[in-house]
Amino acid sequence: MTQNAEREQWGSKIGFILAAAGSAVGLGNIWRFPYITGQNGGAAFVLVYIALVIVIGSSVMLAEMAIGRKAQLNAVGSFQKLAGGLWPVVGWMGIVSGFTILSFYGVVGGWTIKYFFHSFTGLMAEGLAGKAGDVFGAFVSNPTLVVAYQAVFMLTTIWVVYKGVGEGIEKYCKFLMPALFLILFVLIARSVTLEGAAKGLDFYLRPDFSKITGTSIATALGQAFFSLSLGMGCMITYGSYVDKQTTLPSSAVQVCVIDTLVAFLAGLVIFPAVFAFGVDAGAGPGLTFVTLPSVFAMMPGGMIWSALFFLLLYIAALTSAISLLEVVSAYFIDRGWSRPKAAVIMGFLIFALGVPCATSLSGAPKVYGKDFFDAMDFLSSNVLLPLGGVFISLFVGWFWTNDARKEVTNEGAHGFTLLEVWIWICRVVAPAAILYIFYTGLKW
Repeated sequence: MTQNAEREQWGSKIGFILAAAGSAVGLGNIWRFPYITGQNGGAAFVLVYIALVIVIGSSVMLAEMAIGRKAQLNAVGSFQKLAGGLWPVVGWMGIVSGFTILSFYGVVGGWTIKYFFHSFTGLMAEGLAGKAGDVFGAFVSNPTLVVAYQAVFMLTTIWVVYKGVGEGIEKYCKFLMPALFLILFVLIARSVTLEGAAKGLDFYLRPDFSKITGTSIATALGQAFFSLSLGMGCMITYGSYVDKQTTLPSSAVQVCVIDTLVAFLAGLVIFPAVFAFGVDAGAGPGLTFVTLPSVFAMMPGGMIWSALFFLLLYIAALTSAISLLEVVSAYFIDRGWSRPKAAVIMGFLIFALGVPCATSLSGAPKVYGKDFFDAMDFLSSNVLLPLGGVFISLFVGWFWTNDARKEVTNEGAHGFTLLEVWIWICRVVAPAAILYIFYTGLKW
């Protein structure tokens, strides 16, 4: 494994924070978080989720950032440089995760583009007529159309990674992340002023801990872990572009705060609206593409609110997709490929793997009884990511401990009050918690 003579770096700390937050902020925050919150009791679930982000999420994120900055290499190269042996396998798991996740993530990203434009071309009328479910079913059953939108989404992702760390990822995330927050606040202002919105706010903001069960804790733990883009090498790769003056503990906390804030604000968009119109808040994955278009259709100016919401989803999907492609591309760049070559070739191969993901929604192909889309999701989210998170935590907690202490304190230049607490979380708490997700949440 060779290191670039002049490795690219973030132009500023805020650029790194926004890019890392963009990696973490994805469809899981705006698409998945609201409906699982609705299914698991509302406000009490949110508090459990936040606590787990603070304890588990930030600890694993800091571990990944430290590994990447110390090695100044991609996920595989970092473990090869710092430890050797079998440890690079952990990095390979991250690269495979990034490859497979982006294959189906690109498909969903394409859906957001389709729904943004369709908000202006008939979606509202169909939603009012109760046909939103039929619209979605007809769309995903048209493989040519789904693949076309997937291609548009992937081309955008490839372009940003092609441009590089500073002129691509950092530059665009500095624009996209503020835009995301602006859209969120506009949608919140509309949602909380709807007649009947108070019921949704009460559900979302007034905790009832009697609704918390072991299952809901496991769900919160899984959401906290996966929503932060942990276990897939994203934060190792992004950490490798960080200068030695940046304080990593505060950076990890800031990224976790932004990620959690986006999820929380998404709830302020969804719950007042669905309660105002008497919709089931725990409607499941269909909440976004089936239920919400009908909700927007009932609002004055519905097409504008619908378009803004799907633009929000697109931005969230894009910032995560960029980091996934960067994880894969960085390996080949460190092996001597040019950045344009790595971005284009890897982006095209990921797109190619995404084609059966897109077509499987209309019937075929199947993998062990699952459609190809679900199989790729299962392999990455339920197998590779948890195992990656466990091994990253164990690596820092038991095998790279002294160097990890030095890296997160900038060789002792910056104090870190919770240093030993962090080490023990990596040693025991995080691995045990993530294995709990692995064994109880898989539904084998």
